[in-house]
Amino acid sequence: MTGTATHPDHAHTHGLGCGHTAVHHDGHVDYLHNGHLHHQNGAGVEEHALAVDASNPADCTPDHRCGGHADGHVHGDGCGHAAVPHGDHVDYLVDGHLHHPHDGHCDFHGAVATAV
Repeated sequence: MTGTATHPDHAHTHGLGCGHTAVHHDGHVDYLHNGHLHHQNGAGVEEHALAVDASNPADCTPDHRCGGHADGHVHGDGCGHAAVPHGDHVDYLVDGHLHHPHDGHCDFHGAVATAV
């Protein structure tokens, strides 16, 4: 899902080596920046979000087990994982896939390809 909100006064220019995690999204590269998915274009920075679809569903998966963090880890501000806008909620990027904190477990919301 591509957003229409643009930040023309966004002081930071996203690109390779800018310090933010780059991800492939909708045929281009976006950057994870403070809980936002930013797309750099000629007019500034657009807000994007990953769509809820077959590749990145929003299902509850209580049996998902991931070695990307310790049992009991709680996702949120400062947890060490990049926040990723996904549909109408926020997920966290853990070892190349999306975790969504839900009822004491992490739901698996699909893989995300990072860009180099």
